[in-house]
Amino acid sequence: MAWNEPGGGDKDKDPWGNRSDQGPPDLDEAIRKLQSQLSGIFGGGKGGSGSGGGASISGGALGLVGFVLIAIYAFTGVYQVDQQERGVVFRFGAAQEILKEPGLHWNPPLIDQVELVNVTQVRSHSTQSSMLTEDENIVDISLTVQWVVDSAKDFIVNVKNPETSLAQATESALRHVAGSSTMNQVITDGREAIAAEIQSRLQDYLTSYGTGIFVNKVNIDRSAPPSQVQEAFNDVQKAKEDQQRFVNQATAYAQQVVPEARGRARRQIEEANAYRDRVIARSTGEAQRFDKLLAEYQQAERVTRDRLYIDALESVLSNASKIMVDVEGGNNMMYLPLDQLTRQRAGGGDGVIDQTMMDNAVERILREVNSARTNSSRVRGN
Repeated sequence: MAWNEPGGGDKDKDPWGNRSDQGPPDLDEAIRKLQSQLSGIFGGGKGGSGSGGGASISGGALGLVGFVLIAIYAFTGVYQVDQQERGVVFRFGAAQEILKEPGLHWNPPLIDQVELVNVTQVRSHSTQSSMLTEDENIVDISLTVQWVVDSAKDFIVNVKNPETSLAQATESALRHVAGSSTMNQVITDGREAIAAEIQSRLQDYLTSYGTGIFVNKVNIDRSAPPSQVQEAFNDVQKAKEDQQRFVNQATAYAQQVVPEARGRARRQIEEANAYRDRVIARSTGEAQRFDKLLAEYQQAERVTRDRLYIDALESVLSNASKIMVDVEGGNNMMYLPLDQLTRQRAGGGDGVIDQTMMDNAVERILREVNSARTNSSRVRGN
């Protein structure tokens, strides 16, 4: 039977607590009772007699709250390490040796603290300053340092501000190397060697500091004299270029002239050797001919002497350019000027006397001979 039916049920079972009458429940009273129960669950209730149902509800709520808190604690300890990162674990403030690799991890909150460090990102640091070189010249140098984190633990633990240490070490290495080099090396062909030396020295500094930084590359972006003396420096550079050009031209001329001179000298030596061999051979031949001629002369002196005389006349007259003609009946001597005829022919031809010229010359000589004879006969008749 229902609690509110007449004659049945216990009025004490009225959930609204209306034991005096059968009217509708009092909402204000119900709200106050609910507030009282909630206060008891969260520890806000006052001491006094309470029902057993209220105690059981308070214990279950506390268990639920504890479970929720444990779940939240466990959830907040879950974290992820990306592929390019490494995790450094601090347990009660002390860094652990083992790093967290990429993946999903869990560490107890408030006990472990994880610092994530990107170990694959290539970072850069640029600096620009004026340096005093070894030869007491001032140059402006700007360079860029490319670096990565080599040890995540050293990068986090050993140095408070690794990037500041990197900047200071870069400045120190740059000044040391530039101060040990000449100006010409810094601004011209020695830049690559200087950059390599700066990288080596900078890496030594960072390793000794324990920064956990590895220097990939050092690039010298610009190295030039100060702007105040740039024009004068350009003039000096132009003069050096002119000097080098003149040296190259002189070297090229020497490389051209010296072989030619050596060739001419070699040719003269060869010609001299050939002349020497020719003279020696001719002398040897003449000596052998004279020996043979002497033997013939001893056997027939007159015949050999006449033969030598005839050969000498033939040799002399064959080279003569004039022909002498003895005119009978007078003291006049006629000659044939073959040398003049040859020169006249050479002026308009190849210098060779042909048959026509020879015939004309002989005909002229005959006319002169006949004229001379006629004159001689007339003189005799008178």
